[in-house]
Amino acid sequence: MNSGDSAHVKHPTAKTCCTPSRTMTTVRSKTNLPVSSERQLRPHDEVRLPGGNFQMGDHFGEGYASDGEEPVHTVTLPSFTIDVTAVTNRQFAGFVNATAYRTEAEKYGTSAVFHLLVKAAGPDILGAATGSPWWLNVRGADWAHPAGPKSHWSEYPDHPVVQVSHNDARAYCDWAGRRLPSEAEWEYAARGGLEGKRYSWGNELVPATHHHCNIWQGTFPTQNTADDGYIGTAPVASYPANGYGLYDMAGNVWEWCADWFLPKYYRASPAENPQGPTIGAGRVMRGGSYLCHESYCNRYRVAARTSNTPESSSGNLGFRTIALV
Repeated sequence: MNSGDSAHVKHPTAKTCCTPSRTMTTVRSKTNLPVSSERQLRPHDEVRLPGGNFQMGDHFGEGYASDGEEPVHTVTLPSFTIDVTAVTNRQFAGFVNATAYRTEAEKYGTSAVFHLLVKAAGPDILGAATGSPWWLNVRGADWAHPAGPKSHWSEYPDHPVVQVSHNDARAYCDWAGRRLPSEAEWEYAARGGLEGKRYSWGNELVPATHHHCNIWQGTFPTQNTADDGYIGTAPVASYPANGYGLYDMAGNVWEWCADWFLPKYYRASPAENPQGPTIGAGRVMRGGSYLCHESYCNRYRVAARTSNTPESSSGNLGFRTIALV
């Protein structure tokens, strides 16, 4: 994809969600897992951000109407400390090794893998997600085997962990003495100090032909030219940091936020440190992923928002954390 105006079109409705929920596959949710016990502080590479005001929301009118990115509204946040990158496979493995935690994908026995990335035998490919045939339900896909049973996290230790549900991310946070960011904190951090820009680095997607994020180039979902260097996930910090020194706030993997998701929330959200609605159809996801493409999902913009059910997981969904006060 180039940096031309074709990347800046209005999308009145979303064609499909960017990650499949459990209800889109043959597996159904039963109960949410409890979070982990025995909290201990764990070292994270992090940055302390100053508190302040910013203008939250879509400044260009480019978002999906159903996502509720408007109106733009002023938000005030206190200072907070956030991970420089998404949590990696290596970090998540430390959590699992210390606690013997089993993720929801492991308990269900299956998870969603993008069709071009599957590493599994034929009998382990159980079918496509309803409405999103590029997502395959793969037996044995989980955080340790992100592309299926024939893959292993140790091949990608510095890539962001994926195949983790919102509940799994909360369990990691509980163990590490951290928490998930609120949606407002995430957007404030992603903007990197820039006011009203389209992306974390400015308004052009590929300034001076230099890629700033890992998204899809080519014809989705059949051909990825990998002009940015990767078809699937990239190692964290593979692209330039934003103005706050944070990496991959666009593309690579979706990141869970703490908030419930309601499209109409911005119409009446509090100006002071909003924590999201008390109910919603799912939990907020931010940032886009390596599968985002202008033809169906331009949610690598800094204001873009969407959601998924808290028990869902996929091969392009991870998280970063914030230090507890």
